[in-house]
Amino acid sequence: GAGGGGGRGGGGKRGRRRGGRGGDYHRGGVPPGFVDDSSPATPRSELLETFRQSRSARKFELADINGYVVEFSRDQYGSRFIQQKLETATDIDKQLIFDEILPAAVPLMVDVFGNYVVQKFFEFGSVEQQRVLAEQLRGHVRELAMQMYGCRVIQKALEVIEVQQQVRLVHELRGCVMQCVRDQNGNHVIQKVIETIPSKQISFVIAGFRGEVVALATHAYGCRVIQRVLEHCNEEQVGPVMAEIVPHTVRLARDQFGNYVIQHILQHGAAADKQRLILHLKGHILVLAQHKFASNVVEKAVLHGSETDRHALIEEVIHALAPDGSSGVLVMMRDQYANYVVQKMLDVMSPAQCQQFIELVKPHLHTLRKFSYGKHLVAKLERHMHHPHHQSLRQQHQLHHQPPPPQRQQQQQHVAPPSMQVAAQQHSHVVPVVQHHQQPPLHMPQQAPQNHGRNVGHHAQ
Repeated sequence: GAGGGGGRGGGGKRGRRRGGRGGDYHRGGVPPGFVDDSSPATPRSELLETFRQSRSARKFELADINGYVVEFSRDQYGSRFIQQKLETATDIDKQLIFDEILPAAVPLMVDVFGNYVVQKFFEFGSVEQQRVLAEQLRGHVRELAMQMYGCRVIQKALEVIEVQQQVRLVHELRGCVMQCVRDQNGNHVIQKVIETIPSKQISFVIAGFRGEVVALATHAYGCRVIQRVLEHCNEEQVGPVMAEIVPHTVRLARDQFGNYVIQHILQHGAAADKQRLILHLKGHILVLAQHKFASNVVEKAVLHGSETDRHALIEEVIHALAPDGSSGVLVMMRDQYANYVVQKMLDVMSPAQCQQFIELVKPHLHTLRKFSYGKHLVAKLERHMHHPHHQSLRQQHQLHHQPPPPQRQQQQQHVAPPSMQVAAQQHSHVVPVVQHHQQPPLHMPQQAPQNHGRNVGHHAQ
């Protein structure tokens, strides 16, 4: 599962996560204490050879492999055959297969093909078969959780078994929760534990994160687990986690993995938690918007913050000054990351702020077109400039600031005699009155937005 988010390191190619290996069995080998008799050197039975050679010529049924189920489960084609048949098998055929795999269940759980057969029973087996099969996990949960195929079996089991059995199995992870969280396989098991088991039943898991939240939030796998905690745990458990996150908001926003956690809170968190994070972001928007990872965070703050916070963030940008004294808005429009933040702000800013923004950048449109990151932003800005609402607002603004017309001096008018007035009317020409309106806004040709290499997925799981 992805950490969340997309775009500039928020889940895109540039932000691809990498993790270390915790041992040979992480790559699909067999954990210590497990028996592996699936070596390719083991000769195949005549039945399996016949099946492999004539898979399309003869129609096999589950009853045909009676006595060879485990061997078929370890074979690529045999495993696929069993999985397909189990989906529509009768209860009698399911029990026939189940009785054979049960004694070899644990070795099959760590087998490259056999694990899928075990998973299929958790998906299509009876409730009793699921319960009995899950009991085979007892005593092996820790090793299986950190094994490539075993971790998938545990996750599938946790999705279907009763809560009491879930709790019994998960308690085997006491003392190794942090090891699992940092493991490329074990972290998926911890995530599934948090998702499927009532939070009150797994307090020992959450308690293990105390004092380690920031370290986990900046870890390739730990950041995923922290997000699951924020999604599924109760307020009493989430409160201490947030208390560790909030003081480090800016640091986490800049981190290649921590930014996922901050984005998640801004998008899905409680209103009060969003406000606390945004309070720490304020005053740093110009700098954060130009950062590869933090720019995603600023966008989320603009999109999902309250109306008051959003207004304040945009005001900060409009009045920001770069270190050289130039306009912060122009710096952002030229930046490879910050220009996307400006685009999001244009989508949500108030009409008054939009007018203020347009007046600020309008004299610099020609210069901005020379920058690769400014071209598509200029096109979007011009659409706002030519929108009827903003044209009307601009005209009102201009009329409001026009100097008052000079007052006419009252002069004594000479009234001609009636006979001369009639003659003047007969020889007069009507001269149209020319009204001097304000100059219309300069029309500039629109240009299609360009991607410029940015991953536009900006939002996974």
